[in-house]
Amino acid sequence: MVDMKFELVAHTLCPYVQRSVITLLEKNVAYTRTDIDLSNKPLWFKQLSPMGKVPLLKVNEHDVLFESAVICEYLDEITPGNLLPEHAIDKARHRQWIEYGSSILNLVAKYYNAESKVEFNQVSGLLRDSFERLESPIVGPYFSGETFSMVDAVYAPIFRYFEVFESLIESSLFTELPYINHWRAQLLARPSVIAAVERSYAAELTDFVRGKDSYLAQLIRL
Repeated sequence: MVDMKFELVAHTLCPYVQRSVITLLEKNVAYTRTDIDLSNKPLWFKQLSPMGKVPLLKVNEHDVLFESAVICEYLDEITPGNLLPEHAIDKARHRQWIEYGSSILNLVAKYYNAESKVEFNQVSGLLRDSFERLESPIVGPYFSGETFSMVDAVYAPIFRYFEVFESLIESSLFTELPYINHWRAQLLARPSVIAAVERSYAAELTDFVRGKDSYLAQLIRL
């Protein structure tokens, strides 16, 4: 274990926070967590976060890191073992699929914010296309084989969203995608992924969506 005590500034539902927590747990790094209300950001947070987003990683009294990709790579570099491949081309390949995961998260936000059935179906189609494209590079049981990687830490929060959504509405987003279905089951059973959120996560996410003026909220209320 690294002989440092970090503080992670977080929000309970943020998928980018989950990436960082999973990485902290996988690398066996001690940390404390401070959750904030993003709708009422404290002044100290605004002063520390140039982009006004979580997560932040307080390394010491002088150094604060923002952006989950930077935080995760920093943690990977200062600890034993690697969550990214050593060879440059393999590392680049993993990084491109990490960016792809971020693009899927943007679609997830549009999915639960879509105001009409037409918009919801359009975003659902884009998500389905994204998952179909993702099916082929998966080696299994994790993204690149037997070893958990940073790519896995990125996609676990995405699949957690849909674990909750699929408990509330019917969905065919993952139909006939065997590699993804096996991968997401593997990820959602991993201890670091389970521990990345509180037990109340599903209820909090459901309440969050129900509170929106969106088509998904209407479906959930039915």
